[in-house]
Amino acid sequence: MAKRQLNRRQNWRIEKIQGERAARAAKRESSAVEALEGGDLGPEQTGLVIAHFGVQVEVEARDGELAGQVFRCYLRANLPALVTGDQVVWRAGNQGIGVIVAQLPRSTELCRPDSRGQLKPVAANVDMIVIVFAPMPEPHANLIDRYLVAAEHAGIRPLLLLNKADLIDEQNAPALNALLAVYRQLGYPLLEVSAHHGDGMEQLQALLNGRISVFVGQSGVGKSSLVNSLLPDVFTRVGPLSEFSGQGTHTTTTARLFHFPGGGELIDSPGIREFGLGHVSRADVEAGFIEFNDLLGTCRFRDCKHDREPGCALLKALEEGRIQQQRMNSYRSILASLPDDSY
Repeated sequence: MAKRQLNRRQNWRIEKIQGERAARAAKRESSAVEALEGGDLGPEQTGLVIAHFGVQVEVEARDGELAGQVFRCYLRANLPALVTGDQVVWRAGNQGIGVIVAQLPRSTELCRPDSRGQLKPVAANVDMIVIVFAPMPEPHANLIDRYLVAAEHAGIRPLLLLNKADLIDEQNAPALNALLAVYRQLGYPLLEVSAHHGDGMEQLQALLNGRISVFVGQSGVGKSSLVNSLLPDVFTRVGPLSEFSGQGTHTTTTARLFHFPGGGELIDSPGIREFGLGHVSRADVEAGFIEFNDLLGTCRFRDCKHDREPGCALLKALEEGRIQQQRMNSYRSILASLPDDSY
Protein backbone atom coordinates (compact mmCIF):
# COMPACT_ATOMS: atom_id res chain seq x y z
CA MET A 1 0.00 0.00 0.00
CA ALA A 2 1.36 3.44 -0.95
CA LYS A 3 2.04 5.87 1.86
CA ARG A 4 -0.60 8.58 2.29
CA GLN A 5 0.70 12.01 1.27
CA LEU A 6 0.25 14.71 3.90
CA ASN A 7 -0.63 18.27 2.97
CA ARG A 8 1.23 21.32 4.30
CA ARG A 9 -1.25 21.96 7.13
CA GLN A 10 -1.12 18.33 8.29
CA ASN A 11 2.68 18.43 8.30
CA TRP A 12 2.61 21.72 10.24
CA ARG A 13 0.22 20.23 12.81
CA ILE A 14 2.38 17.12 13.26
CA GLU A 15 5.50 19.25 13.74
CA LYS A 16 3.62 21.50 16.19
CA ILE A 17 2.48 18.51 18.29
CA GLN A 18 6.00 17.02 18.26
CA GLY A 19 7.45 20.37 19.29
CA GLU A 20 5.02 20.67 22.19
CA ARG A 21 5.85 17.15 23.35
CA ALA A 22 9.57 17.87 23.13
CA ALA A 23 9.09 21.08 25.16
CA ARG A 24 7.14 19.21 27.86
CA ALA A 25 9.84 16.50 27.98
CA ALA A 26 12.56 19.16 28.28
CA LYS A 27 10.65 20.82 31.13
CA ARG A 28 10.31 17.51 32.99
CA GLU A 29 14.00 16.83 32.40
CA SER A 30 14.95 20.27 33.73
CA SER A 31 12.83 19.73 36.84
CA ALA A 32 14.43 16.33 37.42
CA VAL A 33 17.92 17.79 37.10
CA GLU A 34 17.06 20.63 39.50
CA ALA A 35 15.69 18.12 42.01
CA LEU A 36 18.86 16.04 41.79
CA GLU A 37 21.17 19.03 42.06
CA GLY A 38 19.16 20.25 45.02
CA GLY A 39 19.97 17.03 46.87
CA ASP A 40 23.20 15.26 47.67
CA LEU A 41 25.34 14.62 44.62
CA GLY A 42 28.69 12.92 44.61
CA PRO A 43 31.93 14.49 43.38
CA GLU A 44 32.61 15.12 39.69
CA GLN A 45 34.08 12.13 37.88
CA THR A 46 34.57 10.92 34.31
CA GLY A 47 32.29 8.49 32.56
CA LEU A 48 31.51 6.93 29.19
CA VAL A 49 28.10 7.17 27.47
CA ILE A 50 27.18 3.60 26.51
CA ALA A 51 23.55 4.15 25.39
CA HIS A 52 21.03 6.95 24.82
CA PHE A 53 17.35 6.84 25.83
CA GLY A 54 15.46 10.03 25.03
CA VAL A 55 16.13 12.55 27.81
CA GLN A 56 18.46 10.18 29.64
CA VAL A 57 21.71 8.41 28.82
CA GLU A 58 23.44 5.42 30.37
CA VAL A 59 26.86 6.32 31.73
CA GLU A 60 29.54 3.83 32.73
CA ALA A 61 31.65 5.15 35.61
CA ARG A 62 35.39 5.22 34.90
CA ASP A 63 36.79 6.37 38.25
CA GLY A 64 37.24 5.08 41.80
CA GLU A 65 34.88 2.73 43.62
CA LEU A 66 32.09 3.17 41.07
CA ALA A 67 34.27 2.20 38.07
CA GLY A 68 32.44 -0.21 35.76
CA GLN A 69 29.00 0.49 37.23
CA VAL A 70 26.25 1.88 34.96
CA PHE A 71 24.03 4.83 35.90
CA ARG A 72 21.06 6.49 34.20
CA CYS A 73 21.88 10.19 33.95
CA TYR A 74 20.11 13.41 33.07
CA LEU A 75 21.86 16.19 31.14
CA ARG A 76 22.20 19.79 32.21
CA ALA A 77 20.23 22.05 29.90
CA ASN A 78 23.30 23.85 28.55
CA LEU A 79 24.92 20.68 27.19
CA PRO A 80 24.93 19.68 23.50
CA ALA A 81 23.34 16.43 22.33
CA LEU A 82 25.35 13.45 23.55
CA VAL A 83 25.83 10.17 21.71
CA THR A 84 27.17 6.73 22.47
CA GLY A 85 30.93 6.86 22.84
CA ASP A 86 31.02 10.34 24.40
CA GLN A 87 33.36 10.93 27.33
CA VAL A 88 31.64 13.03 30.01
CA VAL A 89 31.98 14.50 33.49
CA TRP A 90 29.10 13.50 35.76
CA ARG A 91 27.97 13.39 39.39
CA ALA A 92 26.20 10.44 41.01
CA GLY A 93 22.90 10.91 42.82
CA ASN A 94 20.53 8.64 44.69
CA GLN A 95 19.05 5.35 43.43
CA GLY A 96 21.48 4.97 40.52
CA ILE A 97 20.52 8.30 38.92
CA GLY A 98 23.11 10.97 38.11
CA VAL A 99 23.64 14.26 36.30
CA ILE A 100 26.05 14.93 33.44
CA VAL A 101 27.71 18.29 33.98
CA ALA A 102 30.16 18.47 31.04
CA GLN A 103 31.08 16.84 27.74
CA LEU A 104 34.75 16.14 27.07
CA PRO A 105 36.21 16.91 23.59
CA ARG A 106 35.60 14.30 20.89
CA SER A 107 38.49 12.86 18.90
CA THR A 108 36.12 11.84 16.06
CA GLU A 109 32.40 11.84 15.38
CA LEU A 110 30.23 10.09 12.81
CA CYS A 111 27.32 12.32 11.76
CA ARG A 112 24.33 12.20 9.44
CA PRO A 113 21.42 14.58 8.74
CA ASP A 114 18.08 13.68 10.34
CA SER A 115 14.69 13.73 8.57
CA ARG A 116 14.61 17.53 8.84
CA GLY A 117 18.10 17.96 7.44
CA GLN A 118 19.61 18.84 10.81
CA LEU A 119 23.05 17.35 11.43
CA LYS A 120 22.89 14.59 14.03
CA PRO A 121 25.92 12.80 15.54
CA VAL A 122 25.62 9.00 15.51
CA ALA A 123 28.67 7.92 17.51
CA ALA A 124 31.71 9.61 19.05
CA ASN A 125 35.41 8.83 19.57
CA VAL A 126 35.36 5.98 17.03
CA ASP A 127 38.53 4.49 15.49
CA MET A 128 36.91 2.29 12.84
CA ILE A 129 33.63 2.19 10.91
CA VAL A 130 32.58 -1.37 10.06
CA ILE A 131 30.30 -1.15 7.01
CA VAL A 132 28.19 -4.31 7.17
CA PHE A 133 26.31 -5.70 4.15
CA ALA A 134 25.06 -9.13 3.09
CA PRO A 135 23.76 -11.08 0.08
CA MET A 136 20.25 -10.39 1.42
CA PRO A 137 18.99 -7.71 1.60
CA GLU A 138 20.69 -6.94 -1.70
CA PRO A 139 23.68 -4.65 -1.09
CA HIS A 140 23.73 -1.23 -2.75
CA ALA A 141 27.06 0.24 -3.80
CA ASN A 142 25.69 3.76 -3.37
CA LEU A 143 25.02 3.21 0.35
CA ILE A 144 28.46 1.65 0.85
CA ASP A 145 30.06 4.59 -0.95
CA ARG A 146 28.13 7.07 1.21
CA TYR A 147 29.56 5.44 4.32
CA LEU A 148 33.04 5.56 2.79
CA VAL A 149 32.66 9.29 2.09
CA ALA A 150 31.45 9.82 5.67
CA ALA A 151 34.40 7.81 7.02
CA GLU A 152 36.90 9.84 4.97
CA HIS A 153 35.23 13.10 6.05
CA ALA A 154 35.36 12.07 9.73
CA GLY A 155 38.92 10.73 9.54
CA ILE A 156 37.84 7.24 10.63
CA ARG A 157 39.25 4.02 9.19
CA PRO A 158 36.66 1.93 7.26
CA LEU A 159 36.31 -1.86 7.15
CA LEU A 160 33.97 -3.48 4.61
CA LEU A 161 32.32 -6.57 6.11
CA LEU A 162 30.27 -9.02 4.07
CA ASN A 163 28.17 -10.98 6.57
CA LYS A 164 26.03 -14.06 5.80
CA ALA A 165 28.68 -15.34 3.39
CA ASP A 166 26.99 -18.74 3.71
CA LEU A 167 24.07 -17.32 1.68
CA ILE A 168 26.20 -16.77 -1.43
CA ASP A 169 24.89 -18.99 -4.25
CA GLU A 170 25.01 -19.30 -8.03
CA GLN A 171 22.39 -16.60 -8.47
CA ASN A 172 23.87 -13.81 -6.36
CA ALA A 173 27.57 -14.70 -6.62
CA PRO A 174 28.30 -12.88 -9.94
CA ALA A 175 26.88 -9.53 -8.74
CA LEU A 176 28.51 -9.87 -5.32
CA ASN A 177 31.91 -10.76 -6.76
CA ALA A 178 31.73 -7.78 -9.13
CA LEU A 179 30.81 -5.50 -6.21
CA LEU A 180 33.62 -6.77 -3.99
CA ALA A 181 36.18 -6.65 -6.80
CA VAL A 182 35.73 -2.88 -7.10
CA TYR A 183 36.62 -2.28 -3.43
CA ARG A 184 39.44 -4.84 -3.41
CA GLN A 185 40.99 -3.09 -6.42
CA LEU A 186 40.82 0.21 -4.50
CA GLY A 187 42.63 -1.35 -1.54
CA TYR A 188 39.85 -1.14 1.03
CA PRO A 189 40.11 -3.75 3.81
CA LEU A 190 37.36 -6.30 3.17
CA LEU A 191 36.38 -9.39 5.13
CA GLU A 192 33.78 -12.09 4.43
CA VAL A 193 32.22 -13.74 7.48
CA SER A 194 29.21 -15.74 8.62
CA ALA A 195 27.94 -14.94 12.10
CA HIS A 196 25.64 -17.97 11.82
CA HIS A 197 28.39 -20.51 11.01
CA GLY A 198 31.31 -18.70 12.64
CA ASP A 199 33.38 -18.44 9.45
CA GLY A 200 35.84 -15.55 9.55
CA MET A 201 34.80 -14.42 13.03
CA GLU A 202 38.27 -14.91 14.53
CA GLN A 203 39.78 -12.60 11.91
CA LEU A 204 37.04 -10.04 12.60
CA GLN A 205 37.67 -10.21 16.34
CA ALA A 206 41.38 -9.64 15.76
CA LEU A 207 40.62 -6.48 13.74
CA LEU A 208 38.25 -5.17 16.43
CA ASN A 209 40.50 -5.81 19.44
CA GLY A 210 42.00 -2.66 20.90
CA ARG A 211 39.83 -0.35 18.78
CA ILE A 212 36.59 1.57 19.28
CA SER A 213 34.46 0.43 16.34
CA VAL A 214 30.92 1.16 15.15
CA PHE A 215 28.78 -1.23 13.09
CA VAL A 216 26.73 0.54 10.40
CA GLY A 217 24.58 -0.76 7.57
CA GLN A 218 21.09 -1.61 6.39
CA SER A 219 18.58 -3.32 8.65
CA GLY A 220 18.67 -7.08 8.18
CA VAL A 221 22.37 -7.45 7.33
CA GLY A 222 23.00 -9.24 10.63
CA LYS A 223 24.69 -6.64 12.82
CA SER A 224 22.94 -7.94 15.94
CA SER A 225 23.87 -11.51 15.01
CA LEU A 226 27.48 -10.41 14.69
CA VAL A 227 27.33 -8.84 18.16
CA ASN A 228 25.84 -12.04 19.58
CA SER A 229 28.60 -14.12 17.97
CA LEU A 230 31.38 -11.78 19.15
CA LEU A 231 29.86 -11.33 22.62
CA PRO A 232 27.67 -14.37 23.38
CA ASP A 233 26.66 -13.02 26.80
CA VAL A 234 24.99 -9.94 25.28
CA PHE A 235 21.99 -11.55 23.51
CA THR A 236 20.89 -8.60 21.36
CA ARG A 237 17.56 -9.08 19.62
CA VAL A 238 17.69 -10.47 16.06
CA GLY A 239 14.90 -9.87 13.55
CA PRO A 240 14.01 -11.60 10.25
CA LEU A 241 13.80 -9.96 6.85
CA SER A 242 10.40 -8.60 5.94
CA GLU A 243 8.60 -11.11 3.70
CA PHE A 244 6.82 -8.23 1.95
CA SER A 245 9.78 -5.98 1.11
CA GLY A 246 12.82 -8.23 1.49
CA GLN A 247 14.28 -5.48 3.64
CA GLY A 248 15.52 -5.86 7.17
CA THR A 249 13.40 -5.21 10.24
CA HIS A 250 14.77 -2.84 12.88
CA THR A 251 15.88 -4.73 15.99
CA THR A 252 18.42 -2.23 17.36
CA THR A 253 16.62 0.97 18.35
CA THR A 254 19.49 2.84 20.00
CA ALA A 255 23.23 2.80 19.55
CA ARG A 256 24.80 0.78 22.38
CA LEU A 257 28.42 0.25 23.35
CA PHE A 258 29.84 -3.15 24.32
CA HIS A 259 33.27 -4.04 25.75
CA PHE A 260 35.47 -6.85 24.44
CA PRO A 261 37.18 -8.97 27.12
CA GLY A 262 40.53 -8.56 25.35
CA GLY A 263 40.22 -4.78 25.05
CA GLY A 264 38.37 -2.52 22.68
CA GLU A 265 34.74 -1.45 22.33
CA LEU A 266 31.99 -1.98 19.80
CA ILE A 267 29.04 0.34 19.10
CA ASP A 268 26.06 -1.33 17.44
CA SER A 269 23.93 1.30 15.67
CA PRO A 270 20.32 1.04 14.43
CA GLY A 271 19.98 -0.12 10.83
CA ILE A 272 19.14 2.43 8.17
CA ARG A 273 18.25 2.21 4.49
CA GLU A 274 19.67 5.60 3.51
CA PHE A 275 22.58 7.68 4.73
CA GLY A 276 22.33 11.37 3.92
CA LEU A 277 25.44 13.45 3.22
CA GLY A 278 23.86 16.89 3.24
CA HIS A 279 26.51 18.05 5.72
CA VAL A 280 29.47 17.59 3.35
CA SER A 281 30.71 19.64 0.39
CA ARG A 282 31.45 18.62 -3.17
CA ALA A 283 35.15 18.64 -2.28
CA ASP A 284 34.45 16.30 0.66
CA VAL A 285 32.60 13.89 -1.64
CA GLU A 286 35.47 13.93 -4.15
CA ALA A 287 37.95 13.26 -1.33
CA GLY A 288 35.86 10.23 -0.36
CA PHE A 289 36.42 8.67 -3.78
CA ILE A 290 40.07 7.81 -3.28
CA GLU A 291 40.68 6.84 -6.92
CA PHE A 292 40.03 10.49 -7.87
CA ASN A 293 42.92 11.82 -5.73
CA ASP A 294 45.63 11.95 -8.41
CA LEU A 295 43.18 13.19 -11.08
CA LEU A 296 41.50 16.14 -9.38
CA GLY A 297 42.84 19.45 -10.61
CA THR A 298 44.16 17.99 -13.86
CA CYS A 299 41.06 18.58 -16.00
CA ARG A 300 41.24 21.11 -18.84
CA PHE A 301 38.74 23.39 -17.11
CA ARG A 302 39.19 24.47 -13.50
CA ASP A 303 35.42 24.32 -12.82
CA CYS A 304 34.99 20.92 -14.51
CA LYS A 305 31.87 19.08 -13.31
CA HIS A 306 33.18 15.72 -14.60
CA ASP A 307 29.99 15.23 -16.57
CA ARG A 308 30.61 15.69 -20.30
CA GLU A 309 33.25 18.41 -20.48
CA PRO A 310 36.11 17.95 -22.99
CA GLY A 311 39.48 17.31 -21.40
CA CYS A 312 37.98 15.87 -18.20
CA ALA A 313 40.58 13.69 -16.43
CA LEU A 314 37.93 11.65 -14.63
CA LEU A 315 36.00 10.86 -17.80
CA LYS A 316 39.22 9.79 -19.50
CA ALA A 317 40.05 7.52 -16.54
CA LEU A 318 36.53 6.10 -16.70
CA GLU A 319 36.95 5.33 -20.39
CA GLU A 320 40.30 3.64 -19.72
CA GLY A 321 38.92 1.54 -16.84
CA ARG A 322 40.91 3.30 -14.10
CA ILE A 323 37.60 4.44 -12.59
CA GLN A 324 34.74 1.93 -12.41
CA GLN A 325 31.31 2.91 -13.77
CA GLN A 326 29.71 1.75 -10.52
CA ARG A 327 31.77 4.28 -8.55
CA MET A 328 31.13 7.10 -11.03
CA ASN A 329 27.40 6.41 -10.78
CA SER A 330 27.60 6.64 -6.98
CA TYR A 331 29.61 9.86 -7.19
CA ARG A 332 27.04 11.51 -9.45
CA SER A 333 24.14 10.25 -7.34
CA ILE A 334 25.68 11.65 -4.14
CA LEU A 335 26.40 15.01 -5.78
CA ALA A 336 22.81 15.21 -7.03
CA SER A 337 21.56 14.72 -3.47
CA LEU A 338 23.60 17.58 -1.99
CA PRO A 339 22.06 20.98 -1.27
CA ASP A 340 22.86 23.61 -3.88
CA ASP A 341 25.04 25.57 -1.45
CA SER A 342 27.35 22.54 -1.07
CA TYR A 343 28.87 23.44 -4.41
